[in-house]
Amino acid sequence: MNPATTEFIRQRFTEYYKKTVLVSPSSLVQREWGFVLFNPGGAEMRMRRHIGFSSRDELAGYIQNLIPQHAYYSTAYYEKPDAGTMADKGWCGADLIFDLDADHIVRGPYDQMLARVKEETEKLIAMLIGEFGMDPKSIELVFSGGRGYHVHVKDIAFRGWGSAERRELIDYVCGIGIDPPAMLSGKLTAAPGWPKRYREALTEYLGWIGTQPEPEAMAHLTAIEGIGKDSAATFLNNREEIIAEIGRRPSGMILKNRVLGIIVAQQEGEFKKRLLSRAALADEPVTTDTKRLIRMPTSLHGGSGMRVQPLELRELHDFDPLTDAVVFGMRDVKVDAKFPLRMSMLGSTYEIQKGITTVPEAAAVFLCCRGIAEIA
Repeated sequence: MNPATTEFIRQRFTEYYKKTVLVSPSSLVQREWGFVLFNPGGAEMRMRRHIGFSSRDELAGYIQNLIPQHAYYSTAYYEKPDAGTMADKGWCGADLIFDLDADHIVRGPYDQMLARVKEETEKLIAMLIGEFGMDPKSIELVFSGGRGYHVHVKDIAFRGWGSAERRELIDYVCGIGIDPPAMLSGKLTAAPGWPKRYREALTEYLGWIGTQPEPEAMAHLTAIEGIGKDSAATFLNNREEIIAEIGRRPSGMILKNRVLGIIVAQQEGEFKKRLLSRAALADEPVTTDTKRLIRMPTSLHGGSGMRVQPLELRELHDFDPLTDAVVFGMRDVKVDAKFPLRMSMLGSTYEIQKGITTVPEAAAVFLCCRGIAEIA
């Protein structure tokens, strides 16, 4: 980002922060803060952290004076949040955080990535409420301003959890470490949970094999290491019986079928793909980190120019980040695009050519923050 572009973005951010009422997190005085400031022409992002505030007014004044490119606060609570080292801060617990980032899930056009990560967020919230019994009132949802969502669980019951306990929870959410015999044993139930999801994924996979022409089904099975032609043929002949057994008499004994045992043990492939489609693909390191810094709701994301938008859970389904988290307007701005692209924003689609072109201010801010264009 060249100096002229940096100044353009900083002016827009200044305009936003001067007129916006910022939302600060609960227990403000126990939070550590970190900020990345605008650095004209600089290639590195340097964070200024180990900062504490005694009031909302002090926080707002700091942001309005410095105009940060990025603003973060700690998910942890500290006795001395402004201490210069982590050891001196006095950790008092941390919120339970889930970070869903489209970059870790799917690649493609930005609007499609946002749509996909919303689906993962909806699955996660359904798990937290339906399977863990979490109170919806304790869950705070935030669009990150970039490529995903942050889910904050503020229930004090989780505050003292260490990384190990948080690891068990995120493993469950992501479907990590599932034991096939355990999933296929026990009573059939309509209750949500991994046994139900596992059986559905396995039944769907076996049904998919049955839709393939026999040569293709054989080729699929024999391509899996350890499955020969005779074993594959026998398995295909017994496929419907296996499906009926999964639905009628759930038992780990089903895996006595050698071919089925090989299939479910695979770390990749058609069955694994169907199984993971039922997980909520959250970022594991964020949840297990008890001293994480996370973006401040109502701040601006320096990599997109969009608002880090707090949401009610009921608002998620209809939320459109490319309209609802855009804070800048439609006045014309000339930019110099590095390559041609197609982008959606504020309900319109723009075909942007390489070189100098005129776009609405909201699109110009986004393109410049993303490093796709410079101010012309």
